Amino acid sequence: MKKIFLLLLVVAANTACNAQQTSTQDHPVVAEVAKNNDPHKIHWMSLEEAYTATQKEPRKIVIDVFTGWCGWCKVMDQKTFSESKVADYVNKNFYAVKLDAEQKEDITLGSQKYSFVVQGQGGYHQAAAGLMGGKMSYPTIVYLDEKFNLIQAVPGYQDAKQFHQIITFFGDNFYKKEDWNKYSQETYQKQFGSQNNLASGTKQ
Repeated sequence: MKKIFLLLLVVAANTACNAQQTSTQDHPVVAEVAKNNDPHKIHWMSLEEAYTATQKEPRKIVIDVFTGWCGWCKVMDQKTFSESKVADYVNKNFYAVKLDAEQKEDITLGSQKYSFVVQGQGGYHQAAAGLMGGKMSYPTIVYLDEKFNLIQAVPGYQDAKQFHQIITFFGDNFYKKEDWNKYSQETYQKQFGSQNNLASGTKQ
Protein backbone atom coordinates (compact mmCIF):
# COMPACT_ATOMS: atom_id res chain seq x y z
CA MET A 1 0.00 0.00 0.00
CA LYS A 2 2.86 2.36 0.75
CA LYS A 3 4.19 1.70 -2.74
CA ILE A 4 1.05 2.98 -4.40
CA PHE A 5 0.92 6.01 -2.11
CA LEU A 6 4.49 6.89 -3.04
CA LEU A 7 3.81 6.33 -6.72
CA LEU A 8 0.79 8.62 -6.61
CA LEU A 9 2.69 11.40 -4.86
CA VAL A 10 5.79 11.30 -7.05
CA VAL A 11 4.04 11.01 -10.40
CA ALA A 12 1.29 13.50 -9.67
CA ALA A 13 3.84 16.07 -8.60
CA ASN A 14 5.65 15.78 -11.94
CA THR A 15 2.79 15.20 -14.34
CA ALA A 16 2.31 17.43 -17.35
CA CYS A 17 -1.21 16.70 -18.44
CA ASN A 18 -1.54 16.85 -22.23
CA ALA A 19 -5.12 15.67 -22.35
CA GLN A 20 -7.78 17.58 -24.26
CA GLN A 21 -8.92 20.55 -22.16
CA THR A 22 -12.69 20.35 -22.17
CA SER A 23 -15.05 20.87 -19.28
CA THR A 24 -15.97 17.63 -17.49
CA GLN A 25 -19.63 16.74 -17.50
CA ASP A 26 -21.41 14.49 -15.03
CA HIS A 27 -20.81 10.88 -16.00
CA PRO A 28 -24.08 8.92 -16.37
CA VAL A 29 -22.67 5.67 -15.00
CA VAL A 30 -21.28 7.35 -11.88
CA ALA A 31 -24.66 8.96 -11.26
CA GLU A 32 -26.26 5.50 -11.22
CA VAL A 33 -23.73 3.80 -8.93
CA ALA A 34 -25.79 4.13 -5.78
CA LYS A 35 -28.87 2.73 -7.53
CA ASN A 36 -27.19 -0.34 -8.98
CA ASN A 37 -28.26 -3.55 -7.24
CA ASP A 38 -28.50 -5.66 -10.38
CA PRO A 39 -26.17 -8.70 -10.02
CA HIS A 40 -25.58 -8.64 -13.77
CA LYS A 41 -24.32 -5.06 -13.78
CA ILE A 42 -20.96 -3.96 -12.43
CA HIS A 43 -21.23 -2.65 -8.88
CA TRP A 44 -19.17 0.51 -9.21
CA MET A 45 -17.83 2.39 -6.20
CA SER A 46 -15.48 5.29 -5.48
CA LEU A 47 -11.75 4.85 -4.92
CA GLU A 48 -12.22 5.73 -1.25
CA GLU A 49 -14.99 3.14 -0.88
CA ALA A 50 -12.81 0.47 -2.47
CA TYR A 51 -9.93 1.38 -0.16
CA THR A 52 -12.19 1.02 2.88
CA ALA A 53 -13.70 -2.24 1.60
CA THR A 54 -10.33 -3.85 0.98
CA GLN A 55 -9.29 -3.17 4.57
CA LYS A 56 -12.17 -5.37 5.71
CA GLU A 57 -12.22 -7.93 2.91
CA PRO A 58 -9.10 -7.89 0.70
CA ARG A 59 -9.83 -8.11 -3.00
CA LYS A 60 -8.20 -6.86 -6.18
CA ILE A 61 -9.36 -3.51 -7.54
CA VAL A 62 -10.12 -2.59 -11.15
CA ILE A 63 -10.32 1.13 -11.87
CA ASP A 64 -11.92 2.68 -14.94
CA VAL A 65 -10.18 6.06 -15.34
CA PHE A 66 -12.32 8.28 -17.55
CA THR A 67 -13.23 11.87 -18.34
CA GLY A 68 -16.56 13.44 -19.18
CA TRP A 69 -15.44 14.27 -22.72
CA CYS A 70 -13.98 10.82 -23.54
CA GLY A 71 -16.11 9.23 -26.26
CA TRP A 72 -14.51 5.78 -26.08
CA CYS A 73 -15.07 5.74 -22.31
CA LYS A 74 -18.80 6.02 -22.98
CA VAL A 75 -18.61 3.23 -25.57
CA MET A 76 -17.00 0.94 -23.00
CA ASP A 77 -19.83 1.77 -20.58
CA GLN A 78 -22.41 0.90 -23.20
CA LYS A 79 -20.84 -2.12 -24.91
CA THR A 80 -18.16 -3.61 -22.65
CA PHE A 81 -19.16 -3.14 -19.03
CA SER A 82 -22.81 -3.88 -19.87
CA GLU A 83 -22.03 -7.51 -20.77
CA SER A 84 -23.51 -9.73 -18.06
CA LYS A 85 -20.60 -12.21 -18.19
CA VAL A 86 -18.12 -9.39 -17.75
CA ALA A 87 -20.12 -7.90 -14.89
CA ASP A 88 -20.52 -11.27 -13.15
CA TYR A 89 -16.77 -11.88 -13.19
CA VAL A 90 -15.91 -8.37 -12.02
CA ASN A 91 -18.41 -8.45 -9.16
CA LYS A 92 -17.15 -11.83 -7.90
CA ASN A 93 -13.44 -11.06 -8.06
CA PHE A 94 -12.87 -7.29 -7.84
CA TYR A 95 -13.89 -4.04 -6.28
CA ALA A 96 -14.79 -1.95 -9.33
CA VAL A 97 -14.01 1.78 -9.26
CA LYS A 98 -15.01 4.68 -11.49
CA LEU A 99 -12.43 7.49 -11.31
CA ASP A 100 -12.97 10.78 -13.12
CA ALA A 101 -9.46 11.97 -13.98
CA GLU A 102 -10.67 15.58 -13.87
CA GLN A 103 -12.86 15.49 -10.77
CA LYS A 104 -12.49 18.47 -8.46
CA GLU A 105 -13.15 16.67 -5.18
CA ASP A 106 -10.25 15.53 -3.01
CA ILE A 107 -9.63 11.83 -2.50
CA THR A 108 -8.37 10.61 0.87
CA LEU A 109 -6.79 7.18 1.23
CA GLY A 110 -5.64 6.53 4.75
CA SER A 111 -3.52 9.50 5.77
CA GLN A 112 -2.89 10.66 2.18
CA LYS A 113 -4.98 13.24 0.35
CA TYR A 114 -4.97 13.67 -3.43
CA SER A 115 -6.33 16.77 -5.11
CA PHE A 116 -7.22 18.33 -8.44
CA VAL A 117 -4.33 20.22 -10.04
CA VAL A 118 -5.23 23.23 -12.19
CA GLN A 119 -3.35 23.36 -15.48
CA GLY A 120 -4.21 25.89 -18.15
CA GLN A 121 -7.95 25.94 -18.69
CA GLY A 122 -8.37 22.47 -17.23
CA GLY A 123 -6.33 20.15 -15.08
CA TYR A 124 -6.01 16.64 -13.72
CA HIS A 125 -6.46 14.77 -10.48
CA GLN A 126 -3.34 13.62 -8.64
CA ALA A 127 -4.82 10.17 -7.97
CA ALA A 128 -5.48 9.53 -11.66
CA ALA A 129 -2.05 10.81 -12.68
CA GLY A 130 -0.33 8.57 -10.17
CA LEU A 131 -2.28 5.46 -11.09
CA MET A 132 -1.56 5.96 -14.80
CA GLY A 133 2.10 6.87 -14.30
CA GLY A 134 1.49 10.35 -15.67
CA LYS A 135 0.33 9.00 -19.05
CA MET A 136 -3.03 10.72 -19.26
CA SER A 137 -4.80 8.60 -21.86
CA TYR A 138 -8.47 7.68 -21.74
CA PRO A 139 -9.92 5.24 -21.20
CA THR A 140 -7.32 3.51 -19.04
CA ILE A 141 -8.09 0.49 -16.88
CA VAL A 142 -5.88 0.20 -13.80
CA TYR A 143 -5.43 -2.99 -11.80
CA LEU A 144 -4.38 -3.05 -8.14
CA ASP A 145 -3.69 -6.08 -5.97
CA GLU A 146 -5.31 -6.87 -2.64
CA LYS A 147 -2.84 -4.60 -0.83
CA PHE A 148 -3.59 -1.63 -3.10
CA ASN A 149 -0.29 -1.99 -4.97
CA LEU A 150 -0.22 -1.35 -8.70
CA ILE A 151 -0.31 -4.42 -10.94
CA GLN A 152 -0.65 -2.66 -14.30
CA ALA A 153 -2.41 0.15 -16.12
CA VAL A 154 -3.88 -0.84 -19.51
CA PRO A 155 -4.72 2.12 -21.77
CA GLY A 156 -7.13 2.16 -24.69
CA TYR A 157 -10.58 0.97 -25.66
CA GLN A 158 -11.35 -2.72 -25.07
CA ASP A 159 -14.37 -4.58 -26.35
CA ALA A 160 -16.08 -7.15 -24.11
CA LYS A 161 -13.93 -10.11 -25.15
CA GLN A 162 -10.66 -8.19 -24.89
CA PHE A 163 -11.61 -6.85 -21.47
CA HIS A 164 -12.66 -10.31 -20.26
CA GLN A 165 -9.33 -11.76 -21.37
CA ILE A 166 -7.35 -9.07 -19.57
CA ILE A 167 -9.35 -9.00 -16.36
CA THR A 168 -9.22 -12.80 -15.99
CA PHE A 169 -5.46 -12.70 -16.65
CA PHE A 170 -5.06 -10.51 -13.57
CA GLY A 171 -8.06 -11.69 -11.58
CA ASP A 172 -7.05 -15.35 -11.56
CA ASN A 173 -3.34 -14.55 -11.08
CA PHE A 174 -2.26 -15.95 -14.44
CA TYR A 175 -0.03 -12.87 -14.76
CA LYS A 176 2.16 -14.42 -12.04
CA LYS A 177 2.54 -17.73 -13.90
CA GLU A 178 2.88 -16.98 -17.62
CA ASP A 179 3.23 -14.23 -20.18
CA TRP A 180 0.28 -12.53 -21.85
CA ASN A 181 0.78 -14.13 -25.28
CA LYS A 182 0.62 -17.67 -23.89
CA TYR A 183 -2.41 -16.81 -21.79
CA SER A 184 -4.42 -15.06 -24.50
CA GLN A 185 -3.63 -17.61 -27.21
CA GLU A 186 -3.75 -20.86 -25.22
CA THR A 187 -4.77 -20.73 -21.57
CA TYR A 188 -7.73 -18.40 -21.97
CA GLN A 189 -9.27 -20.68 -24.58
CA LYS A 190 -8.97 -23.66 -22.22
CA GLN A 191 -10.22 -21.82 -19.15
CA PHE A 192 -12.93 -19.64 -20.66
CA GLY A 193 -13.79 -21.21 -24.01
CA SER A 194 -17.47 -20.65 -23.33
CA GLN A 195 -16.83 -16.90 -23.24
CA ASN A 196 -15.78 -16.81 -26.90
CA ASN A 197 -19.26 -15.62 -27.83
CA LEU A 198 -18.39 -12.28 -26.23
CA ALA A 199 -18.38 -10.23 -29.41
CA SER A 200 -16.96 -6.84 -30.18
CA GLY A 201 -19.65 -4.25 -29.65
CA THR A 202 -22.54 -6.64 -29.04
CA LYS A 203 -24.50 -7.60 -25.93
CA GLN A 204 -25.26 -11.19 -25.05
